[in-house]
Amino acid sequence: MEHINYLVKAFDELSGAEVYQIGQLRQQVFIIEQDCNYLDFDGRDLHALHLLVKNYKNELVGYCRLLPQNIVYPSENSIGRVVNAKAVRGQGIGRKMMEIAIKTCHEQLGKICIRISAQDYLVKFYQSLGFIATDTRYLEDNLPHTEMYLPY
Repeated sequence: MEHINYLVKAFDELSGAEVYQIGQLRQQVFIIEQDCNYLDFDGRDLHALHLLVKNYKNELVGYCRLLPQNIVYPSENSIGRVVNAKAVRGQGIGRKMMEIAIKTCHEQLGKICIRISAQDYLVKFYQSLGFIATDTRYLEDNLPHTEMYLPY
């Protein structure tokens, strides 16, 4: 596997090029691949820590955002917009990204529960990281989701 860098930045630490890369990757996967029309830049990015995964060419190949309590959930942190470029799927990058995201949430946002909105086809992946599925299932942007949490 090629050299991969995992970087965590607050919104005001992101360069203009990084914000562009984040938007481009999220649109490529969530809007184009998953054929889903939704407002991607929802205002939450301003409050998030951003976990960027870059390859040896400094290209963004993975990303997720870490949100403190009171942004999505009143008493829990959240991880969202979890995405990997098609070219790197199946290489373990998503797993390592989530492990870093969980650790960063606990270290920088507080040692509290993390709640996520998981696309149903990824429930088993998140369970393998310790997340527990709730009975809350719903359509989010016309895609089936399950609410999950990782107790602290």
